[in-house]
Amino acid sequence: MQTRLTTLLGIKYPIIQGGMAWVSDSKLAGAVSNAGGAGIIGSGGRTTEWVKEEINKIKLLTDKPFGVNVMLMAPNKDEVVDVICQEKVSFVTLGAGNPVPYIKKFQEAGIKVIPVVPNLKLAMRIETSGADAMVVEGMEAGGHIGTLTTMALMTNVLPKIGIPVIVAGGIADGRGIAAALMMGAAGVQIGSRFIMTSECPMHANAKAKILAATDTDSVVTGYSRGHGVRGLRNKFTDAFMELERKGAPQEELDRISTGTNRLAACDGDVDNGLVQVGQSLVVLDKIQSVQDAVEEMMKQTVECLTSAGSLVKSI
Repeated sequence: MQTRLTTLLGIKYPIIQGGMAWVSDSKLAGAVSNAGGAGIIGSGGRTTEWVKEEINKIKLLTDKPFGVNVMLMAPNKDEVVDVICQEKVSFVTLGAGNPVPYIKKFQEAGIKVIPVVPNLKLAMRIETSGADAMVVEGMEAGGHIGTLTTMALMTNVLPKIGIPVIVAGGIADGRGIAAALMMGAAGVQIGSRFIMTSECPMHANAKAKILAATDTDSVVTGYSRGHGVRGLRNKFTDAFMELERKGAPQEELDRISTGTNRLAACDGDVDNGLVQVGQSLVVLDKIQSVQDAVEEMMKQTVECLTSAGSLVKSI
């Protein structure tokens, strides 16, 4: 399948993997790249040394394009950027901060720049700043979210932006991929579906909780404070949201939430940690290999796109 994203990155399928903190490592990213998409190492919460080691590991696992996600609010962001430039990865995705000051540096190192944006205003700014492509991510996504839905973002942003736009947020099967492509997207970013793979290092307890979840089990903490985080409802989210409703100081909310992503993803505490996952939960009903997941999604994508013509009848 050829789209502007596959051409830009030199990949087989228009899929990039989300740079999820604590779970997007070299093994997962390498498997996604080998399956025809573009894997991403997530640097959020990680040391600079870890990022360098994972880049070196993935080079032994695949000769296909891969990227690194940079969290721009991280205290070691500048050191991570330097490592990425030295290692000459194929592309970067940038979020949680202002990507503009970094675009030129990456491009001078031969690295394609793909910021993540939550609305049209920022999308237009990113395009003007010279980014190679962008990800627009709807609030259906897991983890840190914006305020607009994926459908609204596609409707508002895609007709206005000239560079390739990758759509994310609640896309977990081929139907979602086909819908994004039909709306004019160059490709999609998928996170939660890749959590449910044998190559993903997320703790088995967290995967089991996702398997047991249904469509109403997703909640957003911190939304009233302007920085929502989506995950599965549990003891932690109930306590946090109760404090949030009562108007607790932000310092108290920060104190009880710090480290909860790692607590669930790495330590397997799915009661006191936050299992970050997107809103499209019902289709996350099995653990499979990355290769099988990609092939299944792409088969469904092709079936959806092919059958779409039958909906159009001659007048």
